[in-house]
Amino acid sequence: MPFEVPESWVWCRLEDIVCELKYGTSEKSSSVGKIAVLRMGNITNVGTIDYSNLVYSSNDEDIEQYSLEKDDLLFNRTNSSEWVGKTAIYKEEQPAIYAGYLIRIRPLLISPDYLNTVMNSCYYRDWCYDVKTDAVNQSNINAQKLSQLMIPIPPLKEQGRIVAEMDKWISLIDIVKNGKGNLLTVIKQAKSKILDLAIHGKLIPQDLNDEPAIELLKRINPNFTPRDNGHYTQLPEGWTVCRLEQITNYEQPTAYIVNSTTYDDSYSTPVLTAGKSFIIGYTNETAGIYSNLPCIIFDDFTTDSKKVNFPFKVKSSAMKILKIHTDIEVDYVAMFMSITKLVGGTHKRYWISEYSKLEISIPPKAEQKRIVYTVREIFTQLNEIMESL
Repeated sequence: MPFEVPESWVWCRLEDIVCELKYGTSEKSSSVGKIAVLRMGNITNVGTIDYSNLVYSSNDEDIEQYSLEKDDLLFNRTNSSEWVGKTAIYKEEQPAIYAGYLIRIRPLLISPDYLNTVMNSCYYRDWCYDVKTDAVNQSNINAQKLSQLMIPIPPLKEQGRIVAEMDKWISLIDIVKNGKGNLLTVIKQAKSKILDLAIHGKLIPQDLNDEPAIELLKRINPNFTPRDNGHYTQLPEGWTVCRLEQITNYEQPTAYIVNSTTYDDSYSTPVLTAGKSFIIGYTNETAGIYSNLPCIIFDDFTTDSKKVNFPFKVKSSAMKILKIHTDIEVDYVAMFMSITKLVGGTHKRYWISEYSKLEISIPPKAEQKRIVYTVREIFTQLNEIMESL
């Protein structure tokens, strides 16, 4: 026997507890018709039927021969090695017949829901892997092999209790899954809000003993004059506003463009792009490695940006390398750029004409450091929550 079962249980083969194992129709389906035709794509990997992406049949002979009855099970006899043997229970959600890559299982003297539970278990998936026949790009389990599947049979009332208990846990799992998605969304929104509060002086309390930001900017440029901008009238005392170009220098990295990449990380130098991929490969080229760090790489097609503190090469001339003035915290500017993206057409270049003119609120130097520290602490905790989900 595959494993030990309680004393009141018994093992039997599937052929002993069903009245038929019947292959489906080989008739070609169409986009319209009298009745839906369920195919292997409609069988989910959790024992249910997905009624999206349906096809239809109007063949009366097929409708008579292959119509499904409530509590029939559908077995996917041909699929990939991973998914061959998928099984789902039909609950008469809508009239349907089934296609040829499926086998209809009509249970007899056993709870159909219990049988569906068995045929979605790890034990069953292991059995499918052991008995399947592999061909090019697909695997198969025919009706003869399926008929020999060993089923552990508990008393009928216990079958009902098992199904009820499974329904309870599956419902709980679904709630957790939905909650996980919602929580991830909330965390992402929280991160964005935290950054927004940070660059508007609302994340941490101010220290009136800090040197005002205007003095800091006058050291960078003695001719600096604060801008009168209505969007920043609520900034805390000691803060000011300047254009991004007044605290950065940028380089066109033609000399640093990489010629070849590999995903072999034994090559020492990463190749960067500012989008979500960030590191897109590695190179063993030694010429033109950028190492004047830290800096911010910026894509003037998309306005994506990343802070970088390790030697690198970049993907293309669309990338700019921004050096932040040493009197300004690069992490603070990176936070500002991460939530400030211009809206425009595809492949529209932003740097000279638009992006460099963006106004950034500047706190005192000491407060910049406190903001960066606080954001890191909060993000670390949020990341730990996300990783634990």
